[in-house]
Amino acid sequence: MLGLSANLRYFLCCTCIDIRNSFDGLAGIVRNHLGKDPITGDVFVFLNKNRTHIKLLYWDGNGFALFYKRMEKGKYALTVHHEVSKELKREELLMLLEGLSFSEMKQKKRFKIK
Repeated sequence: MLGLSANLRYFLCCTCIDIRNSFDGLAGIVRNHLGKDPITGDVFVFLNKNRTHIKLLYWDGNGFALFYKRMEKGKYALTVHHEVSKELKREELLMLLEGLSFSEMKQKKRFKIK
C-alpha cells in the first residue's frame, strides 16, 4: 500500500509521457530517461501532455504499485522545468495531487526543536 510518507523521496518526470504506459513502461522511463533505479522505494510521478492525468509509480519491496488519477475539470498546476526530473517535497506532491500550484506558494519558516 502506498502511503505518502515524509520518509520517501518523490521524483517528478518533467517530460510528458504517454499515460497508457503501465508498470514496465514507466519503470523503463525511470531507468532510461531519468537515469534512476525504479526499485529503490522512491516514488516517481508522471503527467500526460495535457496535464489532466497523473501516475505515481512505487516499488513496495514485493512489486510495483501504481496510483492513477484523472482530473475531471482543469489541469494539474505545474510550471515547465528544463530538468529531466525534479525532486519534490511531500507537501509539493500533495498540493500537485489536489491541483494546486506549489511553485507560486512559499512555506513560512517553522520552529524546530534541536
